[in-house]
Amino acid sequence: QVQLVESGGGLVQPGGSLRLSCAASENIFDFNYMGWYRQAPGEERELVASINVGGVTSYADFAKDRFTISRDGPSNTVYLQMGNLKALDTAVYYCNARRLSKYWWGQGTQVTVSS
Repeated sequence: QVQLVESGGGLVQPGGSLRLSCAASENIFDFNYMGWYRQAPGEERELVASINVGGVTSYADFAKDRFTISRDGPSNTVYLQMGNLKALDTAVYYCNARRLSKYWWGQGTQVTVSS
């Protein structure tokens, strides 16, 4: 069973930065795709950023120019560097991994942007 463990969330002031980590129990290059999603209270889960096995990245409009997804093969970790955070970025952030028709979720990490 694939395990994804997120970390790095917390409370940050508007304009601040955070780096989220997603540690996978398997080689991240065995997944077709890995992504970060978020879900705010009362809202649907939405895609933030993704990276495919070839390294091609994709971002939601709200994440462009502020967030960067990256990965580190030796540690099997995918990161989400977030900058210029806004109150609207407050949500639980989830890591997702996909291999063919199967997909897995992490348990999520809370990000709260507040002064």
